[in-house]
Amino acid sequence: MNNGNQVKWPERLAYAMSDFGCNTIFQIVGTYFMVFSTDTMGIKASVVAGLFALTAIIDSVDGVIWGQFIDRTHTKWGKSRPYWLWFSVPFALFCIMSFSAPNLPMTWKIVWIYVAYIGAKVLYSGINIPVTSILPAMTSNPQERVTLSTVRQFFGNLGAAVFLPLTLPAVAFFAGIFDKHNSNPSTSATGWFIWAVILGIVTVICLMTAFKGTRERVVTKDSNRSVPMRESIKALKGNYPWVIIIFINFVYWGSFSIRQSSLPYYFKYVLHNEALGSAVLAGTIITLISTAMVPFFSRLIGKRNTMLIGMVGTAISQLILHFADQMNGNVPMILFGMLVYYISYGLVGALIAVMLSDAVDFGEWKNGVRAEGFVTSFSSFSAKLGMGLGSMLLSAVLAGGGYVAATAGSSAGQTASALDAIRLGFIWIPLIGYVASGLVLLFNNVDKLEPQMVKDLDEKHQRETEGLA
Repeated sequence: MNNGNQVKWPERLAYAMSDFGCNTIFQIVGTYFMVFSTDTMGIKASVVAGLFALTAIIDSVDGVIWGQFIDRTHTKWGKSRPYWLWFSVPFALFCIMSFSAPNLPMTWKIVWIYVAYIGAKVLYSGINIPVTSILPAMTSNPQERVTLSTVRQFFGNLGAAVFLPLTLPAVAFFAGIFDKHNSNPSTSATGWFIWAVILGIVTVICLMTAFKGTRERVVTKDSNRSVPMRESIKALKGNYPWVIIIFINFVYWGSFSIRQSSLPYYFKYVLHNEALGSAVLAGTIITLISTAMVPFFSRLIGKRNTMLIGMVGTAISQLILHFADQMNGNVPMILFGMLVYYISYGLVGALIAVMLSDAVDFGEWKNGVRAEGFVTSFSSFSAKLGMGLGSMLLSAVLAGGGYVAATAGSSAGQTASALDAIRLGFIWIPLIGYVASGLVLLFNNVDKLEPQMVKDLDEKHQRETEGLA
């Protein structure tokens, strides 16, 4: 097994800034965009559901297109890195637009959020697919990939842990300074806009740091040519590790999206404790502990089994939240359920990118075609499609339950059916998704094939490098 091309710590940290930068603002979009649209802009949940449906359709094609762009890119910086340079600023601007509430008629407000949200999602693919596609190009060492992905996930979770719990207090703080007439600070358009601008600036700085500090060092015959679509597709023939991880990406992140978007509603309307909702988001920092343990566990019991433990844990956490809900919102049990969730979640996220890199290797090993952009682009496609359909499903569930938005200056109560709809989104739909993901993961045995696969590919790449010299 290759022990070469180790990545030094400065480059590991630079790579980690890619996910830290993405999560700095996009986790805020994923968690608060819907509640901002309904409670600040006054847009009906059914209209937001339509936006999510349209975005899901767009997401079904844009990821693959970005992947083809990457496989056809030839620059002095490599194939994946340039996208952080080119699209970090436009991505940040569209995210800021997503939390801007211009004084327009309702029809134009709807147009505004459609343009802003779709733009943010499309450019997120342009930023995030290279975060994954660059991994197999940075090193061919399997354990080094686990380390890189773990460091990346650690800082990605750190971004969420720092900025998610700060969001509502920050919005209220800026509202208190610039929007004093608003009796419901969490709905302040001014507060949301200022906070989004701050996050956008942080995002751009992080992505530029990632661009400057990383490099692509695994050179193959496909590194210096455009790989056409018809040839890229060959990398997927019989590539069952890819099928499994793409399914998991779709279901797991769709469940995550539903849970994350419904969390503010659950704490605001079911528990009547919005401050506790912000506090539990701070628990994201707990994921840093379990994420840091991923390299150790993956060496001890394998990547698949480490991820499987995480998936079982997230499912158990949902059951704990259900029992807490049945006990009139028992706060200590809710906190325990969130603790189990964050520990378990930290074991899953870091390994998805590694398993996608394994799928890139498996496709080359089995079919002789290495197409990092195309193979990994389906990661963004499946995750975003799952998250888009998940958000659409949550919007439909809330609308079907009769949810009424609490707009600026008001604090709407909710009917029993609306509260049940919120519970369905926060507890039960994610539980089903986590169980399904774990069952499918059982069929992935690439850990057993890895020693021979890495040996064969190292020899192949060495021959290709000598041929290019």
